[in-house]
Amino acid sequence: MLRKPQLFFIPAVLWLAISSLGGVALARLELNRLRDDFETNARIAHRLLSQRAVQHDAVMAMLALIQPPPDASQPEQRLPSVYPQITGVQRRDHDAVWADERLAAAETVSRALQRPVLAVADFAQGRYQLVLAAEPTSFSLQLDLRAVVPWSEWPMAPETSPVRVTLEHDKQSYVLQPGRIRDGGWRFEFHKHLATDSQPFDVMGLRQVGWAELPWAWMAAWTLLVAVLVAGGLALLRQRAEKQRAEELLRLGQVGRLNTMGELAAGMAHELNQPLTALLANTQAASRLLDEDPPDLAIARKAMAQAAEQARRASDVVGRLRRAVERPDVAVQLAAVNLEDAVNNALYLLEPEFSRHEVKPKVNLQQAAPRVLADPVALEQVIHNLLMNALQALDRVPAPERQLTLHLGTDGDGGTLKVSDTGPGIAADLLPRIFEPFYSTREGGLGLGLSLCETLVNGMGGSLRASHNTPRGAVFKLSLPLAKKQ
Repeated sequence: MLRKPQLFFIPAVLWLAISSLGGVALARLELNRLRDDFETNARIAHRLLSQRAVQHDAVMAMLALIQPPPDASQPEQRLPSVYPQITGVQRRDHDAVWADERLAAAETVSRALQRPVLAVADFAQGRYQLVLAAEPTSFSLQLDLRAVVPWSEWPMAPETSPVRVTLEHDKQSYVLQPGRIRDGGWRFEFHKHLATDSQPFDVMGLRQVGWAELPWAWMAAWTLLVAVLVAGGLALLRQRAEKQRAEELLRLGQVGRLNTMGELAAGMAHELNQPLTALLANTQAASRLLDEDPPDLAIARKAMAQAAEQARRASDVVGRLRRAVERPDVAVQLAAVNLEDAVNNALYLLEPEFSRHEVKPKVNLQQAAPRVLADPVALEQVIHNLLMNALQALDRVPAPERQLTLHLGTDGDGGTLKVSDTGPGIAADLLPRIFEPFYSTREGGLGLGLSLCETLVNGMGGSLRASHNTPRGAVFKLSLPLAKKQ
């Protein structure tokens, strides 16, 4: 279940993370789309320019093949009317020379390579000139860079497209399309040589994508959608948490009632066990005494009197538990009790158990036995339960190592009883839970004995604590307020 700070912090972080990831994904998709569009348009532009360049080579090859005569008609001069990018045609007949030395040098190279070559490239003037050596006449074409572009088939709007397209050659640059180039954002580039060696120009494409071109509307819609989904999920979690809380409260109420019933039932079983055990022992002893010949009537009467006393104790237990249910505020009737007498009574009742477990309890008395303020029956029940727990713990170690020691004394304004054993002890992580109802370290245990003892001791104004024994085992310390001296 989420705590209050987490109830708002975690959904906010979740919303921010999903919104950010979604926004980045949408931005990346848009950037990929823009890159694909840019590369597609750049490839189309390169193909169109390459086709024109190859066309120029074909025109020159046609002139060299036809070899138009040098008459007054000069048919090669009609080429600009057919090809607008051709602004002039020059020829050098067999007995003539070029007016421009650059054309003569280019012809020599062309003759060696047997193909058209670039003679002049003047990007500042927006023109360039090709030369093809042939016999008997060589030819030169002058071309307009701007007119070379087939604008009718151009894939982009030259004035509004954000893509910048240039022709590059020998540190010269001619802008075919200006585009929009800004600082920041993402940059896409395209660079490819024209598909002919006679016109060694590079087609350069550049696309600068700014922040404003990101799909902010879709990103905002995505953020809003995530906010709605997270809010809906948070509402469902709250509803589920409220349902779980209601179910938990219902379960705790049921467990509380079961705990109360269980503790009362366990308390009755524990507390009735002592007087009923004594009652059975005394009646059996009286029966044996009466069977003797002659019967020992005096001792038999004493045994029966003790049995009657234990029956009255059992009646007191039932009455006290009944008062605890009907009137809890008067359930505990405190009186001055000699702590040593209470210990001796418990040891007497458990003598058969000590013999069966091969344990000899040792009692250490600090000084005079303290008189404590307690409910006599409840105090004997607590001592009995602590001793039984110690015996059960000692069962898990070898018989020679079994030791049970009871220390009686005072501590400030209270009388104390320490029950120490050399059993396996209690793990450190289990000590805080040792007095919880229904929690037991013993297999098959109900986990009600120590809980009931703590409840009874607290009701008498005392305390019950558990700790480790040295070098091994456990120590239970019972503290009760001292009775006032009379």
